[in-house]
Amino acid sequence: MSERVIAPRSRGFLFLDSHPDGCRQLVDEMWQAVPAPVAAEGEGPVALVIGSSAGYGLAATVAGLARVGIRGIGVCFEKAPGRRTGTAGWYRTAATARLAQQHGRHMVFLNGDAFGDAMKEQVAELLAERFGGRLDFLIYSVAAPRRTDPDTGDVYASVLKPVGSPYTTKTLVFDADGAPEVKEVTTAPAEGDDIEQTVAVMGGTDWERWISFLADRSLLADGFTTAALSYIGSPLTAAIYRQGTIGAAKAHLEATARTLDERLGKTVRGRAVTSVNAAAVTQSSTAIPGIALYTGLLRGVLGDTMVNPVGQLVELWDQLTGARPLDLDNEGRVRLDTWELAPAVQDAVAERWSTATSDNITELADLDWFSGEVHRLYGFSVPGVDYTAPVETDVPWPTPTALDTRVCD
Repeated sequence: MSERVIAPRSRGFLFLDSHPDGCRQLVDEMWQAVPAPVAAEGEGPVALVIGSSAGYGLAATVAGLARVGIRGIGVCFEKAPGRRTGTAGWYRTAATARLAQQHGRHMVFLNGDAFGDAMKEQVAELLAERFGGRLDFLIYSVAAPRRTDPDTGDVYASVLKPVGSPYTTKTLVFDADGAPEVKEVTTAPAEGDDIEQTVAVMGGTDWERWISFLADRSLLADGFTTAALSYIGSPLTAAIYRQGTIGAAKAHLEATARTLDERLGKTVRGRAVTSVNAAAVTQSSTAIPGIALYTGLLRGVLGDTMVNPVGQLVELWDQLTGARPLDLDNEGRVRLDTWELAPAVQDAVAERWSTATSDNITELADLDWFSGEVHRLYGFSVPGVDYTAPVETDVPWPTPTALDTRVCD
């Protein structure tokens, strides 16, 4: 037993510990927010979610389980409890597995490097042994700082940089007392092979490798559909995001989708798309200059009409499964961000952005919401959790239960 009281301690937007009870309650809330399941006969489709423990990938997992009744495998890379608590994703995965079991969903979670072929082999074996040797859906949602090429052993590192010239933008920070400040920061432009390195990590190379690996083992079902989760964002952040090194990786991801879509259409009557999600507070997004300020201002404009990740992923699953028509733009992308990029919304956010200062930011942005969302990423500020009480931090990784060990027909 390793019970202790866990208080939120952070360096900027990065928290040093996570709260197991808060993470569990957060996943419970996400599940409860999913609309009633789509009616379906028999067992749900077999799905693989790569990046299942955080952000949009977690939302895809929870929405898929609760809305569609998926069964299958979630893959993520999380740190176990030790001297510090486990990562928030560790506790969220344990909570997701518990809910899946309670609702009779056959879901196995694997912890390891999704970029490596060892993980791909493990997934392929599980699909063959436990899920009848077929995969209906693959959701790809990976944000990582580096990737090792399985063929060459080369290590690539992604960077957040503009392309061509330095980029100066407003950004939101909180001082040691928690007071918000609007500052200007300048990011140096990409140099050398920064773009190529970032594309190698965050582009479509690993997604395509997953598809090829599973296809070579005849594990893709007839009508197999795959979606990679992406983001375009506002013109206000385009220089550091869509037009920057990450944007180059996203363009490569979209080009990969078009290649895969043609290939899957010929081989298994399948589909490949990118899903352009809307803004949300995630552990990845808070690291990007300007994104925190933009998201707080967006919430200030939209309030509760802002669609959270679970709501977005319910819409994606409905489209992927045919509950609603697949709605693609002229680039073949599912667009879940139309409400964010509506001209009236962007005009209102841009007006607030232009006048935002440390003195008036609390009037222009919903900072209580934003700060709460950052805390909730790590299991803090979750209603109904007693943060003064000791909590067990040594939560085990979910292992297959009797439900999970049967071979599915």
